[in-house]
Amino acid sequence: MDAALDYFRSQAIKVTSENLVGTDVTEEFTDIQALLVTYEKTKTKFEAILDRATKIQDILTIQERLISIQSQIDSLKGQEKALKQNADLSKTTLFLSTDELALPYTPDKTFRPEVVFKKAARSLLNTLRLGGEALIWVGVYAVIWVPALGGFFLYRRWRKKKQAASP
Repeated sequence: MDAALDYFRSQAIKVTSENLVGTDVTEEFTDIQALLVTYEKTKTKFEAILDRATKIQDILTIQERLISIQSQIDSLKGQEKALKQNADLSKTTLFLSTDELALPYTPDKTFRPEVVFKKAARSLLNTLRLGGEALIWVGVYAVIWVPALGGFFLYRRWRKKKQAASP
């Protein structure tokens, strides 16, 4: 599957969007193989016990167990075969076009108004917080700039009076 996708990508001039959907069955496949090994070992042990059994009741009981184990082995082999076939028969759908606008539209991101609203509200709160912080800074530094501003206005007033008094 990866080889096929790599090939298709290499043949494209531009890939406008890509959507891969699949199920990884590696873990399930590994579990089935481990169970098969266990059942095969168990079957071998029961066959060895069957070879040594002398009582008919023991032979019948062991044969029942062997039939049950063989049934489970066959079932697991069927599952394993089905998983292999499903992996081999992957479905690939390509939309090819010489005109990008003719392709089906697949947005990169979905529109989620509630997320946009939350972002806008957070931005507003951050702006208000920054404004409040700025006012606090201005208030703290007022000890410096208020007397300086007051001195500047007093100096201008004094200068205007002095200019008005001397014609």
